[in-house]
This record gives sequence, C-alpha cells and structure tokens, in this order.
Amino acid sequence: MDLHLHVGQRNIKTALAATICALLYFLVDRNPTFACIGAIFGMGSDMSTSRLHGGNRFFGTLFGGLLGMALFRLYIIFYPDGSKHFLMLLFLFVGVVILILVSQQFRWPGAVQPGGVVLCIILFNTPGDTYISYSLARIVDTGIGVIIAILVNWLLPRERVVHFLEKLHRKQTEG
Repeated sequence: MDLHLHVGQRNIKTALAATICALLYFLVDRNPTFACIGAIFGMGSDMSTSRLHGGNRFFGTLFGGLLGMALFRLYIIFYPDGSKHFLMLLFLFVGVVILILVSQQFRWPGAVQPGGVVLCIILFNTPGDTYISYSLARIVDTGIGVIIAILVNWLLPRERVVHFLEKLHRKQTEG
C-alpha cells in the first residue's frame, strides 16, 4: 500500500478558519463548536464553492432552526413540559416536508441536510425552556463560522498561497 499524504492549501485554510473561530469564541467564553462546524463546512476550494457550501450550511441552519422553533412551540402547546411523545413524529414528518419545500423555493437544495440536522436536534435534544435561545445561537454561530471561512478563502486565494509556498520552498532548498 502506497500511502501518500498531502497537506494542501484547502486543508490549511480549513484548519485556519476553524482555529480562528475557536479563538474568537474562547475570547468571549463561549462554546465554539457550531461556529467551527460552520467554518469547516463553509470552506471550499475557491470562493464560489465556499459560497455554495457555506450557503448550504447557513441557510439549512436558518431554515431548520426557524422551522424547529415554530414546530417545537406548537408541540409544547400539547406537552408543556416538552416531554417526548409520538406526536413528535408527526411534527418531524411535517417539518422535513416543509424544510424540503422551503429549500426548493429558495433554490438552496443543499440546505436540506444541515437543516434537517438542526430540526432534529431542536425537536429531540433541546430542553423546552431553551429551544428558542438554542436555535438562535446555532443560526448565529453557523453564520459566524461560514463568514470566517469565506473571509479566509477571500484573503488567501489560491494564487497568493501558491506564491507563498513556492517562496517558502525556495528558501528551504537554498538554505
């Protein structure tokens, strides 16, 4: 087996974007998990793929988060303590259908998967008293991560990184 590992510019930019997110969140004493996930999902090989991947992640989180809040609010009308009952399955079914329709309507079909993840987390894993703040925090955190990924990709376009790496390589081979 020939194992050839290559650390390329996208690897470095992805790691840099996630690390910047974590640093910023550490400075304000918040959990950086979802911002880092947004940065990792938002990094593409160039600006157009970053906008596509980041848009999928952000709009999916936005659609899924808002939909999850609305459906959970309806659910706690029936079960004010937020406890799990089979009615939640109906809410999930309806939520996924609506999520797909909304994603299609806004021409973001790639938003379905991340939106579905957030929808499921809100419906099945978020306490009833924190579903709104949790949902809003996920939307904001994801947006911050995506923005940082896009900024890193914009600040470090392929041409600039290749030039820097070639210059660094020349210095290593000369000295």
